[in-house]
Amino acid sequence: MGRIIIKGKEFTFEQIRNGQWPAQEPYFQTSLSFCHEWLNGKHLFELQTSGSTGTPKQIMVTRAQMSSSAKATRDFFNIPVQANLLCCLNTAMIAGKMMLVRAMEWDSILYIVEPQSNPLLSIDPVQQFVFATMVPLQLETCLHDAHTAQMLTHIVHLLIGGAPIADSLRHKAALLPGNLYQTYGMTETVSHIALANLKADGALIYELLPGVACRQDEEEKLAVKAPMTNDRWIWTNDIVEMLSDRSFIWKGRADFTINTGGVKVQPEEVEAAAVDIMAVHFPGQRYFVTALPDVRLGQKVILLVEAEPVAEPKVKEVLHQLKTKLSAYHAPKDLLFVPNFAETASHKVNRDASLARWMASQAENARDPNR
Repeated sequence: MGRIIIKGKEFTFEQIRNGQWPAQEPYFQTSLSFCHEWLNGKHLFELQTSGSTGTPKQIMVTRAQMSSSAKATRDFFNIPVQANLLCCLNTAMIAGKMMLVRAMEWDSILYIVEPQSNPLLSIDPVQQFVFATMVPLQLETCLHDAHTAQMLTHIVHLLIGGAPIADSLRHKAALLPGNLYQTYGMTETVSHIALANLKADGALIYELLPGVACRQDEEEKLAVKAPMTNDRWIWTNDIVEMLSDRSFIWKGRADFTINTGGVKVQPEEVEAAAVDIMAVHFPGQRYFVTALPDVRLGQKVILLVEAEPVAEPKVKEVLHQLKTKLSAYHAPKDLLFVPNFAETASHKVNRDASLARWMASQAENARDPNR
C-alpha cells in the first residue's frame, strides 16, 4: 500500500483518504489535504501559474490531465510500484503538486520535505530514492555539501526544473551515477512534457514524453498537444530549434527577445555564454540579460546583476571578457546593479520588475545626486 512519510511519521493512502492524520504544519497540512481530495475522486483542480513572464493567474485542470501527466512520466522511466519518491518542492505549484499525484497514481512511498535550499539535510543519509525532482539551486546546494553530495548518489532518476541549469552545474552534476534530466513544461501543460538528458554532450536536446506532439509557427515558437493539455494545441512563447517531430533545442522566450540594430538576440543564450565569467567575478550572485532603449541600436543589450555596484575597472574587465566571447551585437554594452531582484510568487526572478527597480534607483539618484 502506498503511503506518505513526513518527518519519520507514516500515513497510508487509506488513512489520508479517510482524513485520519493529526494537525500538521501549514505546508504538510496543505499537501495532505490535496491528497485527501485526490484520493476521494475530486475531478477539477485550480492551479496557479508561476508568473515568470507576467501576472500569475488561476487555471483549471482536470483529474484526467494530471493522471495523463503522471502516466507519461511513469512510462518514460518505467517506475515500479512501491518506489521511494522524494518531494521537496512547493506543493502549491504544479511541480510539487504533481509529485503528490505521481505518488498516488504510482502507488509509491513518498517522502515529503518542506522546500529549502538543501532538502537532503533532513533525510536519513542511507535513504534510497527511485525518483526525485529539484530546482537548480537545490541541486547546487546539495552538491556543495560533501554529506548531501553523497546522498545524491542514492537517487536513480533526478529531474531538474523551474529554471535552466548553468553549464558549470551541469558538468558537476553529470558525475552523479543516476539519471539526470532537465525538464521542459509549464502549469498549462500540467508539469513537464519533454525531458533533456543532462549527461549528454552538447546542447540540451529535449525529447517529448509518450503521447505528446509538437509543432512550430513561422516565428519558431513551440506549440504542444497531449492528453495533459486536454488534447488541445497550446501555443507557448518559447523559441525552439526542431530537430525532429519528437525533439527540439530550447533557445529562449520570444517575449525576452532583444532587437538590437536589427539583430535578434536571445538573452538566455548570452546568459549561458556568460556563466564562467560571472562565476569568477560574481560567484553565487544572480544575473540576467535584458535591454534598454538606445538611440542608435533601438535596444542595447545590458547585463543586470543582483549586487551592490562595483568599481569601474572591474566593470570594464567583465565587459571586455564578455566581448571576447560574444559577437558585437550579443555582448552586453553595460553592466548594471540592483541590490535585490524582484521575484514571482514561485521565487523566480521577475525580470521586468527587477529592471524597473534599477530604473527607479537611477531616477532617485538624478533627483538627489548626493545619495
